Amino acid sequence: MAKQFAILRSGMSPESQARAQAKAHAMLAEMPLNELRQARGLSQKMLAEVLHVQQPSIAKLEKRTDMYLSTLRSHIEAMGGQLEVVARFPDGTVKISNFSELGSSAAG
Repeated sequence: MAKQFAILRSGMSPESQARAQAKAHAMLAEMPLNELRQARGLSQKMLAEVLHVQQPSIAKLEKRTDMYLSTLRSHIEAMGGQLEVVARFPDGTVKISNFSELGSSAAG
């Protein structure tokens, strides 16, 4: 018989709870497109309808490791998000701003 997570968590030490919470936040901060779609409560069919494509093209896109930024932007926006491209360096991060122009110029 399955136990409720709250009961299991209450039996954990505060240190274990903190580690588990940190790991959960890290997992939510980085995930593949298919997991992001599922976390947003969307099916491939629902996303396909928003993007005006067939469901198999969503499945194919989610398996790709290389794609145009405009394709990724459309996919993220269809899920209700906003795509930002960020470069990370040892001395800081920089948001690359010229990619934000892609959406407005492509729409026009």
